[in-house]
Amino acid sequence: MAWDEDRLHRWLARRPRPANLVGSKGHDAAVLRGVQGRPVLCVDQTVEGVHFTPGTSAARVAAKACGRALSDLAATAATPQGLLLSLRAGPEVSETWLKQLMAAIDRRGQRFGAPLVGGDLCCAPGPMGLSVTALGHHLGRRRPVGRDRARPGDLLLITGPVGGSSLGAHLLIEPRLAEGRWLANNGARALMDVSDGLAWDLFRLARAAGVAAHLEEVPVSAAARRLARSSGRAPAEHALHDGEDHELLAALPPRQLTRLLAGARRHCPELRVIGRFTTGQGLVIGKDAAARAWKPSAGEGWRHGT
Repeated sequence: MAWDEDRLHRWLARRPRPANLVGSKGHDAAVLRGVQGRPVLCVDQTVEGVHFTPGTSAARVAAKACGRALSDLAATAATPQGLLLSLRAGPEVSETWLKQLMAAIDRRGQRFGAPLVGGDLCCAPGPMGLSVTALGHHLGRRRPVGRDRARPGDLLLITGPVGGSSLGAHLLIEPRLAEGRWLANNGARALMDVSDGLAWDLFRLARAAGVAAHLEEVPVSAAARRLARSSGRAPAEHALHDGEDHELLAALPPRQLTRLLAGARRHCPELRVIGRFTTGQGLVIGKDAAARAWKPSAGEGWRHGT
């Protein structure tokens, strides 16, 4: 039997009211309390067959759908406030599974201060698709971080090692929200999350800022080393191109480094300096005689439509 939109609406109406919702529960638009500062909005799609395989558990689909959107908030150093879900599913999908999915999205969002406050349901044939919109805010009037703010002379940092996400991390995304705010509060002027591959995302960060990025150390994760044992590819290749790591890249003026590292053990224990930005353009990987210019090519990183 096909799932029924009205039954799901009635089920949603029986769920606890989000603490920050002051408008009517079940209204087509959510009115939130305590909205402060400058709003930050982002949206991400999670599509069956592209971002997850058929048969993936509702909890893991929810973690990925929430994590993708919240990671974009992290890269702006925003504080999350709520989530909206737009869901398309075929008539063959179990109504119980859809309830599990929506409940898991709400739980996952609440963990980061962003409960599920509204959305839309659509029954249509074809692969399942979720669009999660994350709502957040910035306090104060300081210029927000952005991927176009790196400057020549800045150091390049990352919040943790990357690669091998297909072993499980691509579903269980941990958005670096606290780390993003901490980095911005301690001098970082550019942030970007690694979603499409370290090399490709760093190349795009440098392009947006009009500078050259020099990646002098490739931060290889334990998962990348494990995957390399079966893939036939080098661990560094996985670290450079696998993507879906959702660690944060940061550009930091050198004068801020000592203070930042003094607090790293508490706030971001895997933070490390992996390179620098200079005048010029593009991405250079390696040091000294081993350095080579990198150009985007097919099969390296993730680009839709290629």
